Amino acid sequence: MRVIIIGAGEVGFHLAQRLAVENKEVVIIDKNDDALRKIAELSDVQTILGSGSSPRVLEEAGIADADILLAVTDSDEINLICCYYANLLSEGVTKLARVRSEMYTDYKHLLTERGAHITKIINPDEEVVNSVLRLMSVPGAVEINEFAGGKIRLIGIHLPDHSPVMGSQLIHLRDKIGEDLNLVIAAIVRDGKLIIPSGLDVLKKDDLVYFVCDIREQEDILTRLGIVDDPVRKVLIIGGGNIGFRLAKALDNKYYHTRLLDNRQSRCEYLSEHLDRPIVLMGDSTDQEILREENIQDMDMVIAVTGDEETNILSCLLAKSLGAKRTVTRVNNFGYMRLIEPIGIDYVVCPRLSAINSLLHYIRRGKIMSSVSIKGEEAEALEAVAQGDSPIVGKTVKDLGFPRGCLVLCFQRGDDVIIPRGDTVVEPNDRLIIISSRQNIPKVEKVLTTKVEFF
Repeated sequence: MRVIIIGAGEVGFHLAQRLAVENKEVVIIDKNDDALRKIAELSDVQTILGSGSSPRVLEEAGIADADILLAVTDSDEINLICCYYANLLSEGVTKLARVRSEMYTDYKHLLTERGAHITKIINPDEEVVNSVLRLMSVPGAVEINEFAGGKIRLIGIHLPDHSPVMGSQLIHLRDKIGEDLNLVIAAIVRDGKLIIPSGLDVLKKDDLVYFVCDIREQEDILTRLGIVDDPVRKVLIIGGGNIGFRLAKALDNKYYHTRLLDNRQSRCEYLSEHLDRPIVLMGDSTDQEILREENIQDMDMVIAVTGDEETNILSCLLAKSLGAKRTVTRVNNFGYMRLIEPIGIDYVVCPRLSAINSLLHYIRRGKIMSSVSIKGEEAEALEAVAQGDSPIVGKTVKDLGFPRGCLVLCFQRGDDVIIPRGDTVVEPNDRLIIISSRQNIPKVEKVLTTKVEFF
């Protein structure tokens, strides 16, 4: 697979690294020589100095033979122009563009169905809002991802000490919570290391546990695991930019009591005109007096999504110290992500990581419907469709040939969610949710698309 990436920023850099490790042929284009040199030193990729919006540069990168073009610069306009010329030079190439401005996203149909024929427009802001809404739906969860159109959830959560499954081997899990529930433990993060477990692994104190379940059984499973938390009702959003405004609009209903704080008068006036129930406030989120006046101690969740990650982090730390129950901070710098939990902030959302997750499944071979990174980039959860002519159809799970460090978590068959056993047979059109360590992704792709076996 030949992949051309336009933009050597953090998104382009991490995509290039991921794909190079998986033995994809990667070409990355940027006008910043230093950024290209950094990538070339750390990854086996081809670099081209120039603008991806130049037809001549695209031809030099081999657009005629490329399978996928990823336009992920910080400029919507450049990304769109790249896709326009790529479509003229190589009509069959899959084109994915990172676009944030509503000026363009409101007219997706013009960009995808006509003109540039872009395969998929990725809006990181929209993905972040969806991530926050999922976190709000399961108070206490660290991470929530959805598959099969939202019917299956992968939830990461810290089990309480009093949980009935604490200290249990995974093979005895159903004995503790009941045979009637469809639940499988997908991964365990222990002492900062990710484990894709076997039935003999034991759940321990302070483990971050990822489990897969049917969304219809989610509440029952959480209760039986001993996870009971108050729902989120009172919310303070810090930052009235694109993400803050989108989030406030999503919470603009009778269920939530939402306040939106921004320090720009003109922006506050705009927000007041375009929001109904949320209360818009003007002020500095790092001012203790303002937070006290708004009864920060009564807030179920404080969500800091300004464009300045240092302000977001400080605002959340201050809100937490003043009594806010939960805090969510937006960061763009991947280097900050590992620092968030140790300093006391509950959740982190990252537009760049959201963009990467959205882009990845279009790059995967086989009928991959969605793909998300787990624990940063150590593992990946894939949703794959068993097409009728796929070599995995008709095989039992134990005979699929997946390598160690890879686990079939569940199937969706019609409207049913099935937790498979070793003798469960894969049928045409089954949706398989698979988790794999990063280094095994190429092997998983081969099993899904060829008859090669791995032992």
